[in-house]
Amino acid sequence: MPSADYKDYYAILGVSKTASANEIKQQFRKQALKYHPDRNPGDKEAENRFKAISEAYEVLSDPEKRARYDQFSQYRQGGRQTAWSYNPATSAGTEGFDFSQYGNFEEFINELLGRFSTSEDIGSSGSYSYSGGSTSKSSPFSDFSNFATSGGFENQTKSTDQEATIPLSFKEAFEGTIKRLNLNGEFIEVRIPPGAKAESRIRVKGKGKQNLYTQQRGDLYLKVSLLPHNFFQFEGDNLVCEVPITPDEAVLGTSIEVPTPDGMVTMKVPPGIRSGQTLRLRGKGWSLPKGGRGDQLVRITIATPQNISYQEREYYEKIRSYRTYNPRNYLQQVTL
Repeated sequence: MPSADYKDYYAILGVSKTASANEIKQQFRKQALKYHPDRNPGDKEAENRFKAISEAYEVLSDPEKRARYDQFSQYRQGGRQTAWSYNPATSAGTEGFDFSQYGNFEEFINELLGRFSTSEDIGSSGSYSYSGGSTSKSSPFSDFSNFATSGGFENQTKSTDQEATIPLSFKEAFEGTIKRLNLNGEFIEVRIPPGAKAESRIRVKGKGKQNLYTQQRGDLYLKVSLLPHNFFQFEGDNLVCEVPITPDEAVLGTSIEVPTPDGMVTMKVPPGIRSGQTLRLRGKGWSLPKGGRGDQLVRITIATPQNISYQEREYYEKIRSYRTYNPRNYLQQVTL
């Protein structure tokens, strides 16, 4: 087997052959951030390096692909004197798989990764062309820092459809946005409709993997991942927030200003509200896919002041001396 055809993906990523999945991921992210084209505009060497580590990660990050690649490597070492001829005695660990069906390493890796090579490509330069959007976990978004925390593209076994995780801020998800994605050099713009939520799936027709035989492309499915917000969160389909009030406001009732996705609104707090009780702002919640708005739930907490003035303390002591309500009366009836 001509050694020039073979690519040592472990050496390309700079990890050992016994590296864990986490070690492989960390090393890929480190190198990908360094060589990403957005950080090295016009640098062809960095671009080629990025493609090489992306291909290496695509293989080594997938347990099945990594196992088959390792088996191929063992076959290559065992059958070196006989070039590409298959010899069971020197192909331990290959589980009887006939690697001699491949004319060279590129044929093997193209099939492993589901890529399509034309005879013209192989005959002229030995290079390959992707059949479409790659199933590579290393296929980056244009903003690689987001990609590095999002999980990237996930392989979909025996399917031309693909799935990718796309991170969105609450503002982008609420208002809708247009994202520009990089699918291994193919730039596409995807419209995210208003009201996207975590786990929402957005279908992009014809941007999946290409079928090797029909050359038809599947679809790309973008799964939304919402970045954390410092005030809002979701509980099921409800947009929820937490707002503190003071003890006197809880006793006497009050009106407070509460943030909503599209600005501040005034909300009445009834007298005697309890800590943890939830109030509802109708029509001020999340955008609904078919139009309109859901509700926003406001969870009330009673914030006890830590530092009070002498006069405040005097009034609190006076309240205590006149207080008739004892919230612990029921404890007298508690028994085993």
